[in-house]
Amino acid sequence: MTQNLDQVFAALADPTRRAILAMLLEDDMAVTDVAEPFEMSLVGISKHLNVLTAAGLISQEKRGRVKWCKLEPDALRNASVWMQGFGQFEPVNLDAFERFLEIELPDPVEGVTPGADVAE
Repeated sequence: MTQNLDQVFAALADPTRRAILAMLLEDDMAVTDVAEPFEMSLVGISKHLNVLTAAGLISQEKRGRVKWCKLEPDALRNASVWMQGFGQFEPVNLDAFERFLEIELPDPVEGVTPGADVAE
């Protein structure tokens, strides 16, 4: 469980990855559609998606020639249970999480360095 928690929190630490999760709250998206609002290469976006996939926060599925991304909301369950152990955190409510992301990330590409690639 510790390794999974480390991966989830590391994935959530990056603003680009949080923006991607916010986009996927709406619906499944093709990788090219996920990449569209960001000023970075498709390779850079793919690296972000791989981090999110490794953390279990999203899944990726190839349909024909197109790779699709889907949010996996249950992946936050272990993080929520861990935070509840401190007594000051409520269980993760995805509606509240979506509202939080909308407030924190009003523009999905805000804070993303133009042309920046991810080096992980």
